[in-house]
Amino acid sequence: MFFEKLKNYNVLLASGSKRRHQLLSQLGVEFKIINSCVDESFSNNLKSSEITDYLAKKKSSILVKNLKKNDLLITSDTIVWHKKTALGKPKNRNEAFEMIKSLENSSHEVITSICISTLNFQITVNETTLVYFENFDNNDLLYYTNTYDVLDRAGGYGIQDY
Repeated sequence: MFFEKLKNYNVLLASGSKRRHQLLSQLGVEFKIINSCVDESFSNNLKSSEITDYLAKKKSSILVKNLKKNDLLITSDTIVWHKKTALGKPKNRNEAFEMIKSLENSSHEVITSICISTLNFQITVNETTLVYFENFDNNDLLYYTNTYDVLDRAGGYGIQDY
């Protein structure tokens, strides 16, 4: 029923994430990708899902004013929350290696927020997944960070990869 209702909308996805594109495609949702170049900085006062909620809404804020009657805008953000610190996307493969290595032998949270906007409403929801990593073999981790798309992922990894 939900996906039938989506057919009444022009679904706009403001994300460069290949995984988000793939997810919507697998769900059979027709969508158009639009660009949203937003400064992803946030206040140090924000914690955990407050960060991803804030960033998902921030990404929508510049686009929502241009929506038309049947447009439905989807924006999103993901972080890794570890030891009361947000890990975003690494700047390079060495930083990805260090980020993932810092998660070794401990748990962390992967938090994603999604903001859905139309001309008449906006809703933001989030989901948190608890992940535990045991110790890593440095050669395996080096292989992973040199082989996979680690720069486009919060915390430098995608659980669906390796």
